[in-house]
Amino acid sequence: MKKMYGIHLLFLILLVGFSLTGNSQSTIVVHTENPGAKIDKAIYGHFAEHLGHCIYGGIYVGENSDIPNTKGFRMDVVTALKELNVPRVRWPGGCFADTYHWRDGIGPKSERPSIINVHWGGVTEDNSFGTHEFLDFCELIGADAYVNLNVGSGTVREASEWLEYVTSSNESPMTNLRKKNGRDKPWNVKYWAVGNETWGCGGNMRPEYYADLYRQYASFM
Repeated sequence: MKKMYGIHLLFLILLVGFSLTGNSQSTIVVHTENPGAKIDKAIYGHFAEHLGHCIYGGIYVGENSDIPNTKGFRMDVVTALKELNVPRVRWPGGCFADTYHWRDGIGPKSERPSIINVHWGGVTEDNSFGTHEFLDFCELIGADAYVNLNVGSGTVREASEWLEYVTSSNESPMTNLRKKNGRDKPWNVKYWAVGNETWGCGGNMRPEYYADLYRQYASFM
């Protein structure tokens, strides 16, 4: 069977080669008056995860870095992503999202608790890149923000309060907390993911269990 397959393949190669070297001509007609299919810009979205130097050293180096930066964001990276017209950026993960607790990444940087990145290298991170930094970064490069909620080790309350903190303009505890941390105007974040890879690093969940959790989170979001 393998021998016959090899013979057929060789015949096809010879046939194509003969056609290409022959005198026949091919014609391509381009109908420029007919618009093609519209491609959703979301297809070209990016993700920023706490993996290697993607965040620390890549996007964010801190205001005291020798690398040219604006509010800690690397200007060479900002310039490159602007030129690419990145439509959307997802954060904080990936697997990292289901160990991330957003309250650890707000407020004065000197008061933020550190976290062990158990998924990617077991390194210690100081949470200097958090909610404000990510959303400011998206505004800086002109991209929509896409926030991934912690379902694996988080709670429904944690998720709903994060949504309120980021998007609410009403008088509320989370809105007041955001204003205290220096952001008066809410961010317009339209995209929120309920967990990540729930069959694996996101909790090793059965489909039925995750489906129930999804319905619960979605109800309170």
